[in-house]
Amino acid sequence: MADEFMKGFALFSVASLVWMISAAWYRTPSFDSTRQLVAAPPEDPGTVFDSLGIFLGDLMFWTALIGAFTFWVIIPAGRQAREALVVDE
Repeated sequence: MADEFMKGFALFSVASLVWMISAAWYRTPSFDSTRQLVAAPPEDPGTVFDSLGIFLGDLMFWTALIGAFTFWVIIPAGRQAREALVVDE
């Protein structure tokens, strides 16, 4: 159980860090803004690398949420359900 928690925590930490870097780069119009990290990305990114950076940021956001949820909730619940279904002899 602790192993699954650490896998989820590591995935959440790394993906969140990458998302935060990407959001600070592409979703912060100015540091005086109240919408830092959550502003809409530029409509015309300009280069392929900017498009990849925006896509990577979105991908890491969902990886952090879904990955942590998978390791913290779905996998332990599946194991509990499997143990409940096994009949002791």
